Order: sequence, then structure tokens, then C-alpha cells
Amino acid sequence: MKKYFLFDLDGTLTDPKVGITSCVQYALQSFGIQEPDLDKLEPFIGPPLKDSFMEFYGMEEAQALAAIEKYRERFRDRGMFENQIYPGVARMLQILSSRGFRLAVASSKPTVFVEKILEHFNIRQYFKVVVGSELDGSRSEKSQVVMEALRQLFGENPILYNEVYMIGDRRFDVEGARAMKVESVGVTYGYGGMEELLDARADYIVESVDELQDFLLRELCEVRPRGFMSVAGPMLFPFLLFLLIRQAASYGALWLAMNIEPHVPEGLWHWLYYREAGTGELGYTGNLGSIMSALSFAVAGLALIPTALPVIREARKRMALSHLRRERPVNYLLALLSGGCAVLGLNLLFDLTGVTNSSAAYQAVAQSQLSASLGVGLVCYGLITPLAEELVFRGILYNELKRGYRLPLAMLVSALLFGLYHMNLVQGGYGFLMGLLMAYLYEYFGSFLWPVLVHMLANILAYLLSNTNLADSPVHSWPVAIVCAALTILGLKLLDSHKRKLKGPVVE
Repeated sequence: MKKYFLFDLDGTLTDPKVGITSCVQYALQSFGIQEPDLDKLEPFIGPPLKDSFMEFYGMEEAQALAAIEKYRERFRDRGMFENQIYPGVARMLQILSSRGFRLAVASSKPTVFVEKILEHFNIRQYFKVVVGSELDGSRSEKSQVVMEALRQLFGENPILYNEVYMIGDRRFDVEGARAMKVESVGVTYGYGGMEELLDARADYIVESVDELQDFLLRELCEVRPRGFMSVAGPMLFPFLLFLLIRQAASYGALWLAMNIEPHVPEGLWHWLYYREAGTGELGYTGNLGSIMSALSFAVAGLALIPTALPVIREARKRMALSHLRRERPVNYLLALLSGGCAVLGLNLLFDLTGVTNSSAAYQAVAQSQLSASLGVGLVCYGLITPLAEELVFRGILYNELKRGYRLPLAMLVSALLFGLYHMNLVQGGYGFLMGLLMAYLYEYFGSFLWPVLVHMLANILAYLLSNTNLADSPVHSWPVAIVCAALTILGLKLLDSHKRKLKGPVVE
């Protein structure tokens, strides 16, 4: 959980355009440079003044320093107060401070000016530390400012880099955060804009003060400590309802199948029914059994949609605040690779260790499912069943658990319930491990489509593997199982590293 927030000043807390650009215009005039359009001077907002004068007007260092003196000549008396605080900032700071977060300002502007501006807008009391550059030009790099802010904020205690956000509107803020190995939050309502922040690889990007406030408060909002029953009720009632409706729908499907049998065309009849040799008793084939099973899942899933959709939508709204940064395309490939390798590796592991052959319950389930034709099995067990189960387990159970408990515990309990639900050792162990993976990818991408997609992928691959001569092929070997396990772990580690959970360097 992030507890320490470093805020840039210009373009993040306040809009300094008129003051800064007017003072830059005043400084340029002293060099005989006329710039009537203040909009063209917006790039001066954010970075160190010396760098901007040298970059945009080709000044030598001595000229840039002289320009800064002229700039400050006007800024001290007028420009500092030609400024306005962004609507909602004061309220946001008050809320964050009251919730126990420790706030600091890390600005490229000289500290003496930052202090006066904060006092002018009556928000100085919310910050434990205020750090800027020095009037003599030292500590002008954003990384140096961030380093000093962290040093003052933590004092003699170790710096907890993983608990810090640097919040700003320009690439300099992002680069300063990265140099100190803390995560950055870019704000587009300032002067950098979305493209600049994306190019700078900001960890997160928000578009308004309200969105920034929601983002910073999201962890407090996600976990609402409640009693067991207040969590179990919203979680277990839909689960039990799903089981009851599915059972009732199974009986209904069987009744329907038996009653329409006389009206089924002969060509289709043999695909769905058979009669026992000798007794003539009517039975149904694996195709009809799979269709009835899928129908029961579909009915139960449809019945839970009014309950599941509001929970999923609320979860998506909360999770969106953690997924504002555009995902790298390679992350999607890594997720699919990890999912596919996990499916193949687990199937091989259970088969090679003899677990599948030792479970009579699993053998009965497998025989029932595999007695259907390939197309029917893929549709019923690869598409319909996973979607219905995901509505229950990740859509409702996991999201309800997450509202009452921390993420790791919610993942663990939901995966455990998913494993127990299968009622046999093989599918239970497989379901538990895949449940963990599906919950992880749900959190990683912030989309309910991911657990659904991975669940479908897992069932389809497992069904195809069971319908092939896998046991007689070179794939059926310990080396392949080990490679699959290694690729799964590697893919997940790469995914995790791409989220940039960084440990900071030691600061002397």
C-alpha cells in the first residue's frame, strides 16, 4: 500500500501559467527578445528555468542565469501570485491528510517560493515536507529534489520506496521518480499532456483532480473490514443459488430430453439416444449428456447475471483506477503463454504422477465428458461451462471476498473454493492452481474478460489433450512438463516485473 505522496507544484497543485509565462516574457525582453504570445512560453512550466532558457532560446549558461535573475525580479513581487489552485486540490489534500497519508511537495521551483505559494493558497499545513531547488541553482534536477524529499520525509528511518508515489504533470516528474525507483502518477490536466506522459512511461495516468483523488484512495476503498457473515452472505448465497438452479435445470433438461424423444428425427435420434441391448431401455449418448449439462450451466449462469453484473461493474470501476496506464502488447502474449503452459504442464504433471488414474471420481467425470463428439464437447465444456462458472467464482465470490479482505487472501480463498467445488482430487488441485492464475490475471489486467478467456483456454486445451493420443506422443514426458512449468513461472515473473514493483537504491 502506498502511504507517501510527493506532489509536484506547477501544473499539478496549481496552475501557474500567467505568472510563469509573464515572468519569462519579462526576462526575454531584457535580452531584446519580444514574445507577445504567452501560450508559446508554456514549455517553461515544470522544468528548471536554466535548462529551458538554454534549450528554447539558445542561451549560454551565463545568459540563462542572468535571465533567471530578471525572471525572479518580477516573480517575487507579482508573478508568484498570478497563479490559481486547481479546483478540488485543497479538498483532496485535506482528505488525504485526514486519512493518514504523509504528503510532501517536490518541485523544481526554489523552496522559498514554493513555501510562499502553498501558504498563499492555505494548503501548507497538509505537507510534512516541502522541497524545491535552491536560489543558487543547486538541486535543480528533479531526481535530486525527489531524493531530498524522501530523505526528509523518512528521516532516520529506511526509505520505503515501494510505498511512495511521485505525482506530476511533466516528463521531468516521471524521470525523477524513475531515477529514485519510485512509481509515478502523471496528471494530464497540467502542461505535459497524455502523449508526453506516455512517452515518459508514467506508471499511471489520471485526467482530473477527482480521478487522482480516487486513485490515491483506492486501496482504502477496496478493503472494507467487515464481519465474516457480512462477507459470507453476499458471497455464499449466489453460490448456493447457482448450485440449486443448476441441479434443478439438470432435472428439467432430462425431463425435456425424455419427453421430446419420440419426436426426434431418426438421423438425429441415434446421435442423441440409444437403447440398451436386451432390455431396450432408453438411454442418452454423451452428446445429449453434454448438451444437458451445458444447458443446466447456461440456465444457472443466466439466473445469476442480475446479481453478477453489478458486482463486476463495481469491481471494474475500482480496478480501472489501477490500470490507467496503457498495457504493453507483450504482456498479453505473456499472459496467454503462461496460461497455455500452465494448462499443458498441469495436465502432464497429474498424468505422469498417476494422480489421474488413481481418482475414480475424476475418471467418471472424464469418461462422461469425453463420450461426446469433439465439437459438442468443445462448445459445452470449453465455452458455456467456463463462462457460467466465472460469473460465480471470479465475478461474485472473488470480488465479494476482495471487498472484505486483502488481495492475497481473497485470491487464495476463491481458488480454494473453486477447487473444492469440483469434488475430486484431480480437478480440485487443477482448479485451485488455475483459480489462482485466473484471479491474478483478473487483477493484472483489470478486466473480467481475462479469467473468462483463460478458463475457456484451459478447458479447451485440456479437452483437446484428452481427445488425442497424448500418452503415446513425445510430449508426454517429464522434460516437457518441466519446461512448461518453467515457462509458466518465467512468464508470470516477467508480467510482474513489467508492473515495476521496484526496490529503491540506498541513498547516502
